[in-house]
Amino acid sequence: MNIEILKSKIHRVAVTEANIDYIGSITIDEDLMDAANLIAYEKVSVVNLNNGERFDTYVIKGVRGSGVICLNGPAARKALVGDIVIIMSYASMDFQAARDFAPSIIFPDTSTNKLITG
Repeated sequence: MNIEILKSKIHRVAVTEANIDYIGSITIDEDLMDAANLIAYEKVSVVNLNNGERFDTYVIKGVRGSGVICLNGPAARKALVGDIVIIMSYASMDFQAARDFAPSIIFPDTSTNKLITG
């Protein structure tokens, strides 16, 4: 039996741009993508903490180190610049493998969307 389990999570980042004149997706700083184990065109769920909106889209690589979180196309209507969102992806895996799986979860600084280093 396979189940869906959290694979990747970017917990609390600020939307930096909203571009309605695009075909769709979410652009994410490539540093954040790498840290959260996300790849280009991967399906993600986005939750907006400011207004409760929830939607699915796919990832596009953003400029590394830029802190960009840009909602493109129809998704641009789901958040305002400055809104705080959570971005998650899921994987389907065998139940027993899922018991031992650890998702990649990151907690960027919401004022810069940069990784917090210790």
